[in-house]
Amino acid sequence: MTGPAAEAGRRADGSVADSTGNWVDGLAPAWTRPYLRLARADRPIGSWLLLLPCWWSAALAAVAAGTKPNFWHIVLFAIGTVVMRGAGCTWNDIADRDLDALVERTRSRPIPSGQVSVKAAFVFLGLQALVGLIVLLQFNGFAIGAGIASLVIVAAYPFAKRFTYWPQVVLGLAFSWGALMGWAAFFGRLDAPAYLLYAGSIAWVIAYDTMYAHQDREDDALIGVKSTARLFGANTKPMLALFFTLAVVLIGLAGWSAGAGWIFAIGLGAFAAHLAWQVWRLDIDDPALCLALFKSNRDAGLILFAALVLDAIF
Repeated sequence: MTGPAAEAGRRADGSVADSTGNWVDGLAPAWTRPYLRLARADRPIGSWLLLLPCWWSAALAAVAAGTKPNFWHIVLFAIGTVVMRGAGCTWNDIADRDLDALVERTRSRPIPSGQVSVKAAFVFLGLQALVGLIVLLQFNGFAIGAGIASLVIVAAYPFAKRFTYWPQVVLGLAFSWGALMGWAAFFGRLDAPAYLLYAGSIAWVIAYDTMYAHQDREDDALIGVKSTARLFGANTKPMLALFFTLAVVLIGLAGWSAGAGWIFAIGLGAFAAHLAWQVWRLDIDDPALCLALFKSNRDAGLILFAALVLDAIF
């Protein structure tokens, strides 16, 4: 891509505007940096948020089975999540390349800034998808089918914000898919606890991604991109409280139906307290704070995961 928009997006070191001072900018070989940025390796928070529902589900399945979590599954989910999150971000940037060139925060991304061609991005996407398939094939047939089914939602997500003020719901459907995968990988089927966990994770994603979307609220309005941040506006705090509460209730029901005990209950309480703190602290007119609170959901998710693991063990 050439022209004024691409020129405005280029930075002296090729870095992305809202992701500087990371290991990619400072340590990775120069030729790999545009591709690592395309896969969001410079921003690991997205991989964490995609991984956590997988880990919750794997631990919840162990609770239901009365055994320890499957460590090999935990490792496979970690590898697969990093690769498929990178593939999803690559696809997102291919689909959004023209829109990204119009937004201050995203115009320095590799494709709109001219660091990576669309053809090269497609090749990179295929390589990541191949590695993801190799990881997926390590699971049982039911889990393999479930994993492949998720690609429909992943492919649709970049286009949702063009048609609905609820693209965060589509993101929730995609980013929460792991809540089904951990259970499917353990049991070779899906049961009520997995569906409840999935629903709770969707509510969680809608809330935290609304905070993230407030960073681009003004640019989105100018170019016609829709989001729950624009939809909720001044009512964001009560709406986040609603979705976070729904997440806690549904995840609690998932744990209860799987036979979780008091350790899970304590962890769920700590998870809920963290989410309440986020709502209390939020200022939608402070982009830096919105980003920091969005990132803090990794810690909230790890609290819940630790509680599920301990409950399964003890």
